Amino acid sequence: MLKRMRSFLVMVRESVSMALDNIRGNKIRSFLTLLGIMIGVMAVIALISTVSGVSGSIAATFSDMGVGTMTVTVTGSDLKTGMMPEDLAVISALDTVDGVVPTVSLNGRVSYGKNVQTGKSVSGKNAYYFQLNEDMIVQGRALNFIDDNNHSYVCVISQDIVDTFFFGINPVGETLYVSGLPFTVVGRYEEYSGGGIAAIFTGSPDILIPYTTGLKINNTNEVNSFTVYLKEDADSAAAETEISDAMDALFDFEEDCYTIASMETIEETMNTMMGMMSTLLAGIASIALLVGGIGIMNMMLTTVTERTTEIGLKKALGAIPWQIQFQFLLESFLLSVFGGILGVLLGLTLSYTLCNVLGTTFVLNGGAIALGVGFSAAVGIIFGWAPARKASRLNPIDALRAV
Repeated sequence: MLKRMRSFLVMVRESVSMALDNIRGNKIRSFLTLLGIMIGVMAVIALISTVSGVSGSIAATFSDMGVGTMTVTVTGSDLKTGMMPEDLAVISALDTVDGVVPTVSLNGRVSYGKNVQTGKSVSGKNAYYFQLNEDMIVQGRALNFIDDNNHSYVCVISQDIVDTFFFGINPVGETLYVSGLPFTVVGRYEEYSGGGIAAIFTGSPDILIPYTTGLKINNTNEVNSFTVYLKEDADSAAAETEISDAMDALFDFEEDCYTIASMETIEETMNTMMGMMSTLLAGIASIALLVGGIGIMNMMLTTVTERTTEIGLKKALGAIPWQIQFQFLLESFLLSVFGGILGVLLGLTLSYTLCNVLGTTFVLNGGAIALGVGFSAAVGIIFGWAPARKASRLNPIDALRAV
């Protein structure tokens, strides 16, 4: 048994040596064959790794902006079209809820002196929102509960509004006209952060005003969108159920009066879409691997034809068919694996470069690397099988006639 094992290892070593010699002896042909595998593996690695990096960056952004929040959009019913302030108080009093931030959106004409701008976004928020985001105010003060209760015509403005209307001027204390109504600027903020899920899609408004003032301008007393902030130890599923039960009661259990968007739902949908995209792109890139496999088969068939005499001599000296087949299959396997390894290195380099250009985090995807190397090895075995079998079935007498 030990002798057989030693003999087999010697044969493997000699087969590897002969395969490498043959690959080196046909440098150009071997390189062109490797090129097909390299391009295929490089495409698979680069696409999957880059998509993984982009997906991870998007997921992190979503989580940072919407962690512990749920956004409720109210479509209303025939009898109740929105949420009154007392209805919002009911939601705020739930066990899993830390607070509620209503959103009242306006799209108004803004002016200061002779400078008039249209299409500026104005959003109404309550004082609780500014308590959650204490660091957003960089000049002046935030809006407070007194502003909410008094329907005050005060506002905090973004840096874009400062650059547009108050360049070189301290904006705090100045009067800014929004939809023809005078608002006193009480503060400035640099970043609209922590706005919940809705902020991911709506972006940053130009001006923030008390939500009660926004309702007054819109000539309504009902809110149609609000963000629920959960307590730190609250379970998202339990909180969503509790909010749904409260909303059902407020709308007399009528159907289709509201929708609740949670971060978990958005992340699941995003991950599903990214997974489908990765699979699709990997499938498209794998076509290049199949083309490379055909190149390997073509090279090995040519090699078998060129080495007919060598095969005949080996068979005449006692080599059995499986040994001949193993030698050619090993050569095909080595070609493919070499191409796969080079493809992985090039793919990771390309992915790293793309991630830097896109501004996302580079992710070393072990699954993609295993897929690329494993698929390339499988291609070498599958497409090398037929040429190797052809070599093993040559008649030694016919092979020796070429001598």
